[in-house]
Amino acid sequence: MASAVEPARIVISIVGTNDLHGGLVARNGRGGLALLGGYVKNLRAARARDGGAVLLIDAGDMFQGTLESNIGEGAAVVAAYNVLGYAAATIGNHEFDFGPVGRPTTPRTPADDPRGALRARAAEAHFPFLAANLIDTATGAPPRWTNVRPSALVDAAGIKVGIVGVVTKEALTATHAANVVGLSVAPLVDAIRTQATALRAQGADVVVVSAHAGGRCAGFDRPDDLSSCDPKAEILAVARELPRGLVDVVVAGHTHAGMAHQVDGIAITEAYSNGRAFGRVDLTIDRRTRTVVGRRSFAPRDLCERENPATKACGASSSDPALVPVEYEGAPVTPDADVERVLAPALEAVKALRAQPIGVVLETPIHRALPASPLGNLVTDAVLAAVPGADISVGNSGGGLRADLPAGPLTYGSVFEVLPFDNVLVNVRLTGRELRQVFSASILQGRRGLGFSGIRVEARCEAGALAVTMTRPSGTVIADGDAVLLVTSDFLATGGDGILTPIMPAGGFPVDTSAPLIRDAIVEYLRRPGAPVRESQLLDATPRLSVSGPASCAD
Repeated sequence: MASAVEPARIVISIVGTNDLHGGLVARNGRGGLALLGGYVKNLRAARARDGGAVLLIDAGDMFQGTLESNIGEGAAVVAAYNVLGYAAATIGNHEFDFGPVGRPTTPRTPADDPRGALRARAAEAHFPFLAANLIDTATGAPPRWTNVRPSALVDAAGIKVGIVGVVTKEALTATHAANVVGLSVAPLVDAIRTQATALRAQGADVVVVSAHAGGRCAGFDRPDDLSSCDPKAEILAVARELPRGLVDVVVAGHTHAGMAHQVDGIAITEAYSNGRAFGRVDLTIDRRTRTVVGRRSFAPRDLCERENPATKACGASSSDPALVPVEYEGAPVTPDADVERVLAPALEAVKALRAQPIGVVLETPIHRALPASPLGNLVTDAVLAAVPGADISVGNSGGGLRADLPAGPLTYGSVFEVLPFDNVLVNVRLTGRELRQVFSASILQGRRGLGFSGIRVEARCEAGALAVTMTRPSGTVIADGDAVLLVTSDFLATGGDGILTPIMPAGGFPVDTSAPLIRDAIVEYLRRPGAPVRESQLLDATPRLSVSGPASCAD
């Protein structure tokens, strides 16, 4: 029964997380789910005092990325999210990475369920997994797996909140092709419009979209100022196409960037990746009319154990006098002991493996920085060296590398976090002409993350057309009719990231699933005498790829 002293307005805080990628624990005083739990607990206490509520929503890519998450195919993440009290989570492209339940990451027999691991995690969750624009091509409708649905309707302090989940249009090329056979992705706007309209008809006072699709902004001072944002961002286009007033908030993801902006009446929040931060939007709702009368966007909030009060920078050392314990919503932040408890078994299970030394000491860190990625060069050099007689190796030096290598003694855990995917080596025999097609397509598409080793590539614009010259270390130019042995990952060989699709046969190139893991090839390469131990050794004096001429050629 409503009280006579209830305030006329109520605040619902939408807390968004995205792209956790198995980031269960704090690193150097920042991040981790137990610390997130401390912040959320303080915010829930604040809302309880004023009669409001908190909804915790995830925008996908929860599982893939760390030993402690991967060892249980994301089970530890779901266990922690259950304790944290999530309202819903969207299926992202990397939720498909584990394939069937068990060790193989793709189906090996007709009996293997390519979505087995994902479906197992959804069944364990105390909250729904959402996928409104993921379509089962056999039925033409969203999949109806256990606890997977297009949308959900929840209660927050008496306010009905509808939540719609959608995934990026590029989702099916950003995971193993074998694990998404029989699925397609419908346009995001159409799916959101359909589900949000239905939710409004069911009485939803507020509609939130949890989108594994995002943007990229640098400034957060003014929510209505989009000048620091990528104007071509997928989620901005989606927001502008939606009917005004249909959607109130978007919790975004996929791009591993930050957003705290408002577009055509929609507040969009995105909080980087790997569990380092969370996003927040406060909605003020008129109790009588049950309409949103205010939206407050908060900049992504770093999860800090301690911070410098002047700069707000995270720190880890309790002995540093410049650092003080963090407070949030007027109270000290304490890691959630219940979250720590449910994560303890997974952390213990990988403790020895994570710390296992590989017998290599790096004198400097090796970074992923693009376009000339030292770490990308290391990986493609190692892949090339793993296959005697190979002419070239190709990889994705952008999204395919998930962490930098730290200086000092390397452990299996540090290498794993660079390459958490269990990709194997694949040999592909091409002609020079086909290889030229691969590079031409990548350059014309502006793909910055294409990494390769074994040749040098020069691209120039001639009479409005792109001309590509590929040269071996001997100085010999690769002709169209030359035979070329390319080595890459099974992910790229079956269509991942679209890098080899210009010349790929239907179904992809043949994959030997018993081939060595790329991660293991990196370890063996680093153990070789004379292997690089400094980043400077991986910075080429002459770029592996040079592009010159009118910009229109690569537009």
